[in-house]
Amino acid sequence: MATLKRIITLSKTLNTLTATSRSCSFQASKKSYFTYVKEPSMPIPGKQPCWLKTADEAIEQAELDSDQVVFVQGAAATPSELLRAMTDYGVRCDIRNVKLYHMHLEGPAPFAKPEAAKHFRSMSLFIGGNVRPAVQAGTADCVPIFLHEIPRLFKEGYVKPDISLIHVSPPDVHGYCSLGTSVDCVRSAVSHSKYIVALVNKNMPRTFGDAIIHASHLDFAVEYHKPLPVHPVKAPSKEEQQIGRNIAEQLVVDGATLQLGIGSIPDAVLSELKNHKDLGIHSEMFSDGVVDLVNRGCITNNRKTMHKGRIVGSFCVGSDKLYDFMHNNPFIEMLVVDYVNDPKIVAKQPHMTAINSCIEVDLTGQICSDSIGTRMYSGFGGQLDFITGAAISDDRCGMPIIALQSVTGKGESKITPVLKLGAGVVTNRAVARYVVTEHGIASLFGKSLQQRAYELIQVAHPDHREALEKAAFERLKVMPAP
Repeated sequence: MATLKRIITLSKTLNTLTATSRSCSFQASKKSYFTYVKEPSMPIPGKQPCWLKTADEAIEQAELDSDQVVFVQGAAATPSELLRAMTDYGVRCDIRNVKLYHMHLEGPAPFAKPEAAKHFRSMSLFIGGNVRPAVQAGTADCVPIFLHEIPRLFKEGYVKPDISLIHVSPPDVHGYCSLGTSVDCVRSAVSHSKYIVALVNKNMPRTFGDAIIHASHLDFAVEYHKPLPVHPVKAPSKEEQQIGRNIAEQLVVDGATLQLGIGSIPDAVLSELKNHKDLGIHSEMFSDGVVDLVNRGCITNNRKTMHKGRIVGSFCVGSDKLYDFMHNNPFIEMLVVDYVNDPKIVAKQPHMTAINSCIEVDLTGQICSDSIGTRMYSGFGGQLDFITGAAISDDRCGMPIIALQSVTGKGESKITPVLKLGAGVVTNRAVARYVVTEHGIASLFGKSLQQRAYELIQVAHPDHREALEKAAFERLKVMPAP
């Protein structure tokens, strides 16, 4: 009898919530910007999301307007359906000058098309391929910034979002959703947004750490159950495999804490670590290769002194294998990027080994990673956060590594006499320590310009070494020497 009463009570409650959601309007869900605690994990008493049937309805109810600021969650959590609806609404209603702040986005970016330029202006905090043409055409822009400092933009009021567009898992029995694959700067942005519009997707992995957000913080929500974007895993080339071997065999020790990005070179490094023991992960992002090493028992995190026994990340993109691994997995903590990427926190990790790539390196060790000449390509990202943290590591065992193939697809040397005109220096020559190509490892710390040039020429492609020696002599007035 008691059980029957509970079922009847629960049924009435669900019917009431459903009716409330169906009848909700913008005014019903409206909240004062200053009324509530800006803490996503704290429930807001008496408030429910306004559940709508389509993304178009959600954008319309949120009253997107000219000259507003919109934040968009990125990476695998990019809310593509909301972006599609937002663009359609903006063009249809002739809304002008909406600024969109975001890290790299997956999927289509209709707001960045030339025909939408008068309606939306993308402001990339890290440039993805889908908005790169707009940045280079001047119809979009970018913000040079350390990854760990992006949350400050919202906390300190440099950027004040009117609306945040996010992508979350369905609420659990306590009403908690998860930001899933992308926590990074999202928590800071939604904490300082006037209104939050969410896609609620059963395919979004439920992750822990700083990922939780109570459904009461969502102003408008739309169920949209589609697979997340994936990055197919490609087999590394023989050159990339050799780079991975050079790093794994000579620079990664048992018990090291790793930071790796996404792509063929990080995957190649991971594939060569199958005989290592007690590795840890403290990385702003990670991908499929980590899953394989966990399953082999190579990644245990048991030598870490912080977050011992757990993988620490902030955002990710990968395959369904990665997303399945992340779902409801307490072995993984997804934390805010101002913590994960803080060089002071990075420096505390044992044997911190930071592996990053770049576009070109000059003969003095200047690392260009964000532009090709004057053309912006990506952004600062987390490279200098981790390279610096590893360089100043508390245990003096850090390994700051820049890895790259020696030549471009056109056969041009990536180790150059000077950087291209207008190229941006992301990692300066004083903090660059190891540069690795398929031809070996250049150790730069404590080396003079003459010695650095020698080290870098030794790992350049053999076809370019003679020309690099001549260029080094012209620049330094002395031949490179060990």
